[in-house]
Amino acid sequence: MEHIQAKNKQHTLELTYMAACIALMAVCSWISIPTTVPFTLQTFAVFLTVGLLGGRRGTLTVLAYLLLGALGIPIFSHFTGGLGSLLGATGGYLAGFLLSALVMWGMEKLLGSASWVLALSMVLGLVVCYTFGTLWFIQVYSRTNGPIGLFAALAGCVFPFVLPDLAKILLALTLCRRLKGCLRL
Repeated sequence: MEHIQAKNKQHTLELTYMAACIALMAVCSWISIPTTVPFTLQTFAVFLTVGLLGGRRGTLTVLAYLLLGALGIPIFSHFTGGLGSLLGATGGYLAGFLLSALVMWGMEKLLGSASWVLALSMVLGLVVCYTFGTLWFIQVYSRTNGPIGLFAALAGCVFPFVLPDLAKILLALTLCRRLKGCLRL
């Protein structure tokens, strides 16, 4: 009986951490500077979530965040939600968050959870997010507004974000190192 109670308590704690991270991702998406692709702190929240909760829990948390947004809960940038947010020109970057989490999870499974692995997985996850998001942007933008070249898409959707996103990765890594020991996972 004690074993079952301990397991239930652990499960409740995990769900609480996951819910807190979903709330963090929502708040970080609302902190926004409007541009073609808005400057937000979402990437920071995604990297922190996966870094703190680990690959499996972190990826499930990012998936839950996206599903809640798809259902219309206004948890994306500019207090938006719904399928239109995911299917619009910048929706590929939202889907890219899940791909980033999957990259981080895969690297954790293959190489462990050392700090250098986490740092490398965040950078590779960011590259995957940029790649998927930009290809999605080109497809949707071209269909609705006319053709756009790869360089023009990168100039509007990626280049301005590289340095801020690297700073977000550094902040997420720092917080992961400091907070990881506080979590009972």
